[in-house]
Amino acid sequence: MDAAFAAPALPTPLAVLTPETPAGAVAVLRWRRRDGRTPDDDTDSSTADGGARGDDRSDDPGGSETGGSETGTSATDSSETDSSETDSSETDEAATPVVEGAPPGWRPSAGAVVALPGEPPASWLVGVGEGRARDWRSAGAAAVRAVRDAPPHALGDAVADGTRSALLRPDRDEDRPATADDWAALAIGVVLGSHRFTVRPDGAAPRVRVHLDVPAEHHDAVERAVELATATARARDLADTPSGAKSPAWFAATAGELVADARGLEVTVRDEDWLAAEGFGGVLAVGGGSSRPPRLLELSWSPPDADPAAGHVVLVGKGITFDTGGISIKPNAGMADMRTDCAGGAAVVAALRALARLRVPVRVTGLVPLAENHVSGSSYRPGDLVRHRGGTTTEVTNTDAEGRMVLADAIAYALEVLGPDVVVDVATLTGAMKVALGVRTGGVFASDPALRAAIVDAGAATGEAWWPMPLSADLDPDVDSTIADVRQAPGGPGGIAAALFLRRFTDGQPWAHLDIAGPARCDSPHEEVAKGATGFAARTLVEFVAGRAGS
Repeated sequence: MDAAFAAPALPTPLAVLTPETPAGAVAVLRWRRRDGRTPDDDTDSSTADGGARGDDRSDDPGGSETGGSETGTSATDSSETDSSETDSSETDEAATPVVEGAPPGWRPSAGAVVALPGEPPASWLVGVGEGRARDWRSAGAAAVRAVRDAPPHALGDAVADGTRSALLRPDRDEDRPATADDWAALAIGVVLGSHRFTVRPDGAAPRVRVHLDVPAEHHDAVERAVELATATARARDLADTPSGAKSPAWFAATAGELVADARGLEVTVRDEDWLAAEGFGGVLAVGGGSSRPPRLLELSWSPPDADPAAGHVVLVGKGITFDTGGISIKPNAGMADMRTDCAGGAAVVAALRALARLRVPVRVTGLVPLAENHVSGSSYRPGDLVRHRGGTTTEVTNTDAEGRMVLADAIAYALEVLGPDVVVDVATLTGAMKVALGVRTGGVFASDPALRAAIVDAGAATGEAWWPMPLSADLDPDVDSTIADVRQAPGGPGGIAAALFLRRFTDGQPWAHLDIAGPARCDSPHEEVAKGATGFAARTLVEFVAGRAGS
């Protein structure tokens, strides 16, 4: 790494969630559910072919902002942090009963936090709305942010050895989560709400320890939720790291360090010489303009008790550590966000770590083709013909469509060498998908409806929304080239065209393509999602693979 560039200390610390009874002074957070409505009053939308949106708002795939603020609420602030009332009627306000200790008119909307008067340690009320999964995540995130961001004097003796201790409990017995899924959603909110990425040595968030009395029958669900949340956080860390430090070699080495606590997970890094010998023309072409050569990161989880019926799953994640667009250069506006163009690869790394730590009995391989798409005299050019792994040739028409070039090599390698039963690729691939679905929903393309539904259902179970997209037969001929096997960027609907291009490398095998160009980044924090890289797709991948065990 060039000494001129700062790198973060990874992993970013996360809140510790414990069922233990606190021994000393603690800040107190009481959550309160809104009266008069139940989770069954609101149903999630479904697609015509059986896909579900998860717990995202059915009328807003782009997402209007809801829930608590990322900046949290200090102990001296008695205002409600929830600025959105889109999920409640105007009559709710008049019908809302007085909540003991809360200011007049305060409503327990999901993620709304209010500081209560009194001596330190501070105490807060936290709204849980109707108690849907996203409400529990919002409440958990808002609660931990209130403690994290409170001035030290407000916490008093609740701060010891640099750690802030808080007790999170229901305001009333009827406010307790009803199911294991609800407890899991609350845990995800607490852990991810504490995540704050920074490179500044003095900018790290305070350590937070949250005491939560989880019923014994739900301990396993909460422990699993903590692993899922940690996967999202690890993906955020890798994607958010500035690209001055994050070369392909740095990403590969750091990913290896971040998964070192996953017993049995094997990590292999291939350099540019190996890539050249093995015919990875797409990766070499994209990375050829940078002084920092490409890499291929391979992670392998092969548990001895792997379920034969689950098959071998290969996850492929786009790992562009920075994307200038190459010779087809991007405009300056938004280019700084291109440090997160490796979000798909980061999700794959994080998912493999979680699968190994959870001891999921499914054989899984993760592939992350890593390259920096830069501008120089050695950059690849529009009009070039590139030969991929396996021999397929691509006519380059836009060097800014680099993600599909590296994914094509990795998919071809997987089919030829690894013999997978299913391949799932994930990438911040097209701006068109962000236009189509907004910034909270990923697009899923798949070779068959059952596979597509499995991805959508996995997302719904973990709080990540997906929308089924078509592999339109009438657009497939546009991928043909007159001078090569395929044309890289044929025009037309960009997200569909990219998926159709990738399908040419799948040899008819079961395959899904996840385009996360919208939800991989966040400008307006909401629920458990912070500004910057979101870690989107990591939890979906874990749930999808786990769902194959015993199926």
